[in-house]
Amino acid sequence: MSVSPIIRYRNGPDDRGVSRQSRVAYAATRRLVRPFIASAPITMQSIRVAVLLDRIAGVLREPCNIFRERVQLDGFPLEIVRPEGEHRDMRDGVVLYFHGGAFLCCGLNTHRRVVASIAKRTRMPVVSVDYRQLPRTRIEGSTADCLAAYRWLLDQGARGENVVFAGDSAGGFLTFSTALAAREAGLPLPAGLIGLSPLLNLDCSDRRYFRNAHRDPFTTVRAVAAVCRLASGHRRRVDPMQSPVNRDLSGLPPTLLMAGETEVLLADAELMARRLARADVACTLEIWRGQVHAFPALYPDLPESRAALREVAAFITERIGSDVRRSDRIA
Repeated sequence: MSVSPIIRYRNGPDDRGVSRQSRVAYAATRRLVRPFIASAPITMQSIRVAVLLDRIAGVLREPCNIFRERVQLDGFPLEIVRPEGEHRDMRDGVVLYFHGGAFLCCGLNTHRRVVASIAKRTRMPVVSVDYRQLPRTRIEGSTADCLAAYRWLLDQGARGENVVFAGDSAGGFLTFSTALAAREAGLPLPAGLIGLSPLLNLDCSDRRYFRNAHRDPFTTVRAVAAVCRLASGHRRRVDPMQSPVNRDLSGLPPTLLMAGETEVLLADAELMARRLARADVACTLEIWRGQVHAFPALYPDLPESRAALREVAAFITERIGSDVRRSDRIA
């Protein structure tokens, strides 16, 4: 007998309505970001240009009151982010974070603010993985790097029961593909999984008929399909077993999914919630009204993003068993 997913609709930081800041961000994203994504061809040349995004983000002011340490693994780096003055051992609890970026852009710099926010709220170290992306590797290589990062954590003394995987967008895909790869490798599963607007299905045929196919303020079905074809290495029909939603999900740990009400990838979150329930895996899906794709990572200072990150921190600490700070003043 399968369990039922918990589905919650959120109407703002206090459930009394979408904030003014979010309404402005939503409109700006629809007018400025979506037209660019819709018109830009996704080719290997454009991928090389997209790589510059993380370098540009590197000149921005970094979050305050954090300490970060870089570790070089074989072919890619990690960044350990801790709240200033916090020296908790990773054996006592750690978050492994996989950034989004359509498997082709973003990295440690673009996602440092959301990583720092999680670290401050949980008082735990967060390990951000700068896995290889297109054009250096495809999805299998990205997953292999994320699994290598998890192996490294275990080698440092971390225990699966004290680790939570989290990621946004393409990083949400890697959250699940890495957990499944860990199971196949005989490694302990993490204590929990978090997907923020996760991409979980590489087959976009059904998305064309999804209710949000033309409502998403951030991207288009066509752009998502192009990314999926490139990242999967298939020009025409993708292998269904590459998609986490089509895999054997039994035995996975409790999961938290979040998505915006009008985004295309809500289809993936809803499908995953149903299939996790069918596999007897506890799952909570939060659907946020008036929010864009991956809003806690894209706009971490919005009132709704802060509220969502409080929920993320609460889930993490519940799974690992620590106290969480809930102050709105934490950036």
